[in-house]
Amino acid sequence: MRQFLVLATTVFCVAFASFTRSTAAAESFVFTAIPDQDETRLRTRFDKIAGHLGNALGVEVRYIPVKSYAAAVTAFRNDQVQLAWFGGLSGVQARALVPGSRAIAQGAEDTAFISYFIAHVSTGLSESKSFPKGIAGKTFTFGSKGSTSGRLMPEFHIRQAFGKAPETVFGRVGFSGDHSRTIALVQSGAYAVGAVNYAVWERELQEGKIDPARVRVIWRTPPYPDYQWTIRGDVDKRFGPGFGDKVAKALLAIKDPALLKAFPRSSFIPAKNSDYAPIERTAKVIGLID
Repeated sequence: MRQFLVLATTVFCVAFASFTRSTAAAESFVFTAIPDQDETRLRTRFDKIAGHLGNALGVEVRYIPVKSYAAAVTAFRNDQVQLAWFGGLSGVQARALVPGSRAIAQGAEDTAFISYFIAHVSTGLSESKSFPKGIAGKTFTFGSKGSTSGRLMPEFHIRQAFGKAPETVFGRVGFSGDHSRTIALVQSGAYAVGAVNYAVWERELQEGKIDPARVRVIWRTPPYPDYQWTIRGDVDKRFGPGFGDKVAKALLAIKDPALLKAFPRSSFIPAKNSDYAPIERTAKVIGLID
């Protein structure tokens, strides 16, 4: 009997330990980000964020990459991730799909983000303060179809300037997938004109990846709200009361200059869903959301 009890106790302990490990793994806090630039750069940035959040929250935090803006929204909707670094449009789309989800933090620069219209030098176009109507008839590339800075806001201004859809304004319209590729395509001459996130342009210019003799900025949009961290509304139920607020506090507490530079942002500040009402209205105007 004693041997049986010892054996039973041992089996129970092993089973309990296994159950505890699997439960802990199931309750890992997982996040993603829209793939707006090179995947290696994103992995470096967000693995550091995972480490920061893990230390601040006392739970396992994992970053998982996705292949598209739509995939980031889908992962959030399906609860494959509980937190995401979204653009303005993808954040609006994700929050509409998951009741109770909320924007909790944004970069200080994200309250007044801008897009650059860029052109290959062969177009003869140069920078102007007014919308460059000389782009009509040329080839044009957006970034991702779900990008705020690479598609939504540029398309809005194109429609406003010409009164018609981009497909009827330009000789050919493309979607590069991300801002780095947009720059590369216009710089190579594969497309004459494109729209790009200003922060990616400025960083790649500093890194020597842009040749000003081949590609230049020709117009800068008015400012609009863009990137933000959005969290699911059910995290408090899963991870404990006040967990969502703890995540927000941890993000707002990021002070590491190297990590902020990797975004690039000077700091993170509070955000709320209503901050992105202008993005939602614009997306409805041009038919990207109902």
